Amino acid sequence: MALITLFSAAGAPGTTVTALGLALAWPRPVVLVDADATGASTIMAGFLRGQTAYDRGLLDLAMAARVGTLNTAIATTTLTLPGSTVEFLPGIRGHQQAPSVAGLWEPLSGVLRSLEQQGTDVIVDCGRLSTVGAPLPLVRASDLALLCTRTTLPDIAGARSWARSLVDEFADMGAADRFGLALVDEGNPYTAREIRKALGAPTFLSLPWDPQAAGVYHHAAERRGKLSASKLGRALTAGANSLVQDIARNRAKLGTNLSQEGRQHV
Repeated sequence: MALITLFSAAGAPGTTVTALGLALAWPRPVVLVDADATGASTIMAGFLRGQTAYDRGLLDLAMAARVGTLNTAIATTTLTLPGSTVEFLPGIRGHQQAPSVAGLWEPLSGVLRSLEQQGTDVIVDCGRLSTVGAPLPLVRASDLALLCTRTTLPDIAGARSWARSLVDEFADMGAADRFGLALVDEGNPYTAREIRKALGAPTFLSLPWDPQAAGVYHHAAERRGKLSASKLGRALTAGANSLVQDIARNRAKLGTNLSQEGRQHV
């Protein structure tokens, strides 16, 4: 059904926690892709506690793309996250490997979108857009692109130039409804309405500040009870269901517009 990308402009506002949490709460089959060009490998070292063999990932797909087997390589490159049905595609292991996958983003976007034919959605952690080698082609190809930010003045100031740039870029593509914000700790101190005025983009997702639950997703913290029952977990579940509906509405609107344009040219 959808390709969703999450990314930040600067700092560490919780992009990986949001991407991972959404994938675990997603109501449909989903593939989670680590496309962070810094090679931080946060999910491998954090959520998976460094206990999973790092023997596959984006480099394998880059090699497959060079020999024309990218379409079939996805299935053998992902691993299933323990205790879930989420298929996870590990990223690169260090920023030195970023040039090796620079040519992968464009063809990969097409392959990921084709997973819709199998009834599978894709969520991509793109890391910081300011990083050399960031997967901008994936962002542009997505059904929903979410800029993650906290709501302090420094965070908003850091996100402003990227937000304004992407608002214009998606508008030029006739896809203004496909770009928006994912806010962490909304209201501390600024609200979604105030942030929309500053950044010119709507909020699609708002998550609470919940360091204990976030630590399980990100820092290999010990689990205490079900993550889905935590304040963050409940918000992620609600957010995942809301995003599915937002994407469906956008697609329905796009279909209506295309139909109207077709009738005008008859």
